[in-house]
Amino acid sequence: MRKLNIAIVGATGVVGQAFLAVLEESPLCIENLYLFASARSAGTKTLFRGTAYTVEALTETSFRHRAIDYALFSAGGAISKLFAPLAAAAGATVVDNSSAWRMDADVPLVVPEVNIDDARQTPKGIIANPNCSTIQAMLPLKVLADRYGLKRVIYSTYQAVSGAGSRGIRDLEATLRGERPAHFPYAIARSCIPHIDLFADDDYTKEELKMVNETRKILHLPALPVTATCVRVPVLNGHSVAIVAETERPFEIATVRQQFAEFPGMIVQDNVAEKIYPVAELSGGRNEVFVGRIRRDLSQPNSLHIWCVADNIRKGAAANAVQIVEYLEN
Repeated sequence: MRKLNIAIVGATGVVGQAFLAVLEESPLCIENLYLFASARSAGTKTLFRGTAYTVEALTETSFRHRAIDYALFSAGGAISKLFAPLAAAAGATVVDNSSAWRMDADVPLVVPEVNIDDARQTPKGIIANPNCSTIQAMLPLKVLADRYGLKRVIYSTYQAVSGAGSRGIRDLEATLRGERPAHFPYAIARSCIPHIDLFADDDYTKEELKMVNETRKILHLPALPVTATCVRVPVLNGHSVAIVAETERPFEIATVRQQFAEFPGMIVQDNVAEKIYPVAELSGGRNEVFVGRIRRDLSQPNSLHIWCVADNIRKGAAANAVQIVEYLEN
């Protein structure tokens, strides 16, 4: 495996710190590591593989003359729009965690277990990381799409506050103490809030539309009927997604369970007699996607229910990005 020069943009944020944690565990051979953040975070020291690194302020010249192989971005859409093309122009392959590039026709949207071949063609030098809830749903849906064909997908999400970054975490902590929320419209400690991101003209939220459009792009099914309801819940970390998938061809549930178990990156936890099913707490710190409650839909032929759980900061963001690099380097 070749030695790599890797940059992290947004290194002091929640996902930026997760990038470092995942890279610590990764087999990637890193020769030089560059950490970038806002000017107010410049000078911060971070320990990585036994070496202390100093965070630099991100500027338009940050990527020049450094031969960076991969730049992992998690600093928001506006930063990605401005700086990702600069990193790519300097020779880096950018893996961007924001929504800025996801629906660009010239930017692959990648879950490595599902469509890594898309990442091998990058006209703009940028690869997009999908939305956190979309990422975890893609693994079971890829199995169904390839083997049975997909006819329709319905999502209901139960998304942890860490998906809103440090602001969401602080709101949960504050409202648990009885204080007023500063970020969410209601006290998240006492509510499930069916509102993530802004509302569009059709009354769907942008988060829901991300899941619709990203599912179609990743699975190469542009006409697939998809709908979603996205809900913020009082859980610190770990997203859960209830998926109803209608297939074109019949299936046997036992066979589907086995196919899920054999798919890379997916772990089946599905023994209701022993109360074994995925829960958010147990997904923490893991890079896999957990599925359970796999059962036939009694109301519709060729339809099934899946309960899907993952650590949204790791598989839903940092681990997916690092895994893209690992797949490309192997």
